[in-house]
Amino acid sequence: MKKLPKAIGPYSPYRKKGNFLVTSGQLPINPETNTIEATTVYDQVLQCLENIETILSIEGFQIEDVLKLTVYLTDLSKFSEVNQAFEEKLSAEYPARTAIEISKLPMDALVEIEAIVLGD
Repeated sequence: MKKLPKAIGPYSPYRKKGNFLVTSGQLPINPETNTIEATTVYDQVLQCLENIETILSIEGFQIEDVLKLTVYLTDLSKFSEVNQAFEEKLSAEYPARTAIEISKLPMDALVEIEAIVLGD
């Protein structure tokens, strides 16, 4: 099983209570190298989603259990790349989603994604 990227501060990558799970914002960090290797928003979104999927797998959830994703972008004009990656990794019934443009992310990432999850 893939490991999680190392936290870059004093926080938990996720918290679970019963069948409810929330993630911290997942940066596009490759868990093998603990660096951001992807250079496009599309590839960074895919890495963020892979990191979320790893958390879900550890706790016995599936991507279909995700109720909501919050996406932080440094350039909202790249939102079509987010949609492209989401269409590739997610299936209908899609989770609810919020997208927010911000000026800067840790480690100079282009995107960060957090999830709210509810299992059966």
